[in-house]
Parts: sequence; C-alpha cells; structure tokens
Amino acid sequence: MSRLNTIADGMSTLKNAADGGKPNVIIEPASKLLGAMFRIMQESGYISGFEFVDDGRGGQFQVQLNGRINKCGAITPRYSVKMADLEYWETQYLPGKNFGILILSTSSGVMTHEQARRENVGGELIGYVY
Repeated sequence: MSRLNTIADGMSTLKNAADGGKPNVIIEPASKLLGAMFRIMQESGYISGFEFVDDGRGGQFQVQLNGRINKCGAITPRYSVKMADLEYWETQYLPGKNFGILILSTSSGVMTHEQARRENVGGELIGYVY
C-alpha cells in the first residue's frame, strides 16, 4: 500500500479504531510529527497512551484508546495560521467553542491552538481532534 500522507493515514486509522470501539490500534509507519501529535492527544486526554515500536521497517505506534475521540483528522493542505486567524480555523474544524483541539506545528514545537495563543505564536495547522 503506498503511503502519500502518513499523518492523514494515521489519523484516519485512529478514528476508524475509535469508531469501532477498539481498546488499542497499531499505526504504521511512525513519524516524529505523528508522535508529537499523539503526545498532545495524550496530554489532552483523548488517548490513554502510546508506544513506539521499532520493527526495522519504519517503526510503528501502538496507541491505547480510551473512547474519548469523536472525530480526528489531518488538515491538508497545511495552512499557515497567524495568531489573529486562530479563531476562524477553530470555527472551521471544531464543533464548538472550547470543545476539541487544533494541533499546530510552530517554531516552538508542536502544540495545541490554546498553547499557541498563550505563547503568542502562529504556525501550520496539521490536525484536529474532538
């Protein structure tokens, strides 16, 4: 199977497993960006945990689900977002105010839109989860 967008593949695999009520899911191939997104999802309580397993081919993540994901996905193309525009993108991808998170890649690392707002940095939108 050819993989064009590992982030989109990983997020859709995660959503499908969550919709199916699975306790855990294996996502491959692994990437540092996907690992950073899982770390944020774990800190925000959307997944119980995740672990990187080196299989000699590109690695994989074993993700433990806790049933809190309603929907998640990658945002393509990766829009550049200024601080002032965060509100607009929240209304585009999230169902309500203070519900769910946008995940951004910023010069200060990968973070949620709330962290970006606190640190007053913009970045590129890479995904969302609620």
